[in-house]
Amino acid sequence: MELTRQINDYRLTTAEILYHLPDHPAVLQTYIWQDLDLAPRFPALQRFLAFWSLNLDGRLHSVRVGVAKLITPGGWGHAEILTLQ
Repeated sequence: MELTRQINDYRLTTAEILYHLPDHPAVLQTYIWQDLDLAPRFPALQRFLAFWSLNLDGRLHSVRVGVAKLITPGGWGHAEILTLQ
């Protein structure tokens, strides 16, 4: 299942969600959400934010999103050899 989603261009999506505390609206709290999702529409994140808006008391302030591809070309580099004395 996870490999299939990775092959279908799902990306590791991290969202930093700032929201107002219900009892103290002037105070912001941070929540970090992370899942595999499809950029640029982010349907899983959109569902989560819709759930939040309908079911949780903390009003959303802002959402910052970062994505990273899971399957990338391999890379190589020279390693430094350490000698022990």
